[in-house]
Amino acid sequence: MKKLAILVGAILLSGATFGQKATMDNPWSLEGAVAFGGASGVTWTAPTVRARYFVKENIAIRASLGLGDGLGTPKSESYTYNDPTSTNTGTFEISRMSWNAQIGGEYHLAGTDRMSPYFMLGINFGGGSETGTTANAIYDPTTQSGSYANGVNVEQKGGFSMFGAQLGAGMDYYVAENIYVGLELGISYTSKSKDDVTTIGTTPGGAINSTVPGYSKSYLSTAAGNAALRLGWRF
Repeated sequence: MKKLAILVGAILLSGATFGQKATMDNPWSLEGAVAFGGASGVTWTAPTVRARYFVKENIAIRASLGLGDGLGTPKSESYTYNDPTSTNTGTFEISRMSWNAQIGGEYHLAGTDRMSPYFMLGINFGGGSETGTTANAIYDPTTQSGSYANGVNVEQKGGFSMFGAQLGAGMDYYVAENIYVGLELGISYTSKSKDDVTTIGTTPGGAINSTVPGYSKSYLSTAAGNAALRLGWRF
């Protein structure tokens, strides 16, 4: 975090004599945003690419696309379970593919010669899939707990979709001609629907083929996905 602050400070200082807020001569902007959050330290999530178009000096529409679910869920997880009666272990591994997108708008305030603060409102959506594989272990997706189980080797598959809205505020600070850095903070509501989870594999008692019904959860969050460091180009 300290190195990041030094880098941002260096960029701001290097452009102090050249930065100037862009005008309608450059209505488009393209930027990369890296979200961060978490209860302890900084948890970086996958970067997002965002495009904006200024329909007026103070009003812009925007669209973004990124990897991950926007909630800070890791791409992969791995768990090890010990056999209480021996030194044997079992494992459970999760692999995920997910994406997120947003369409929305911004209202920019007067600001200064180099700074353009704004309020934003966006509609979020996304989806993905999950695959969990056990080797000498058992995992219950309903209780999200597992344990060692000799001879249990199964694969669990499922998917999910997301929809929600985000309200926030941010700023663009121009460090050079048409080049800006920025921050954005917000609060979001997200509804995440999990598909049915299918389990196929073998156990000491024979083959297994079962389904756990899906479910839905809702989040009101100010954590990962609602705070972002941005670097952009206005053209």
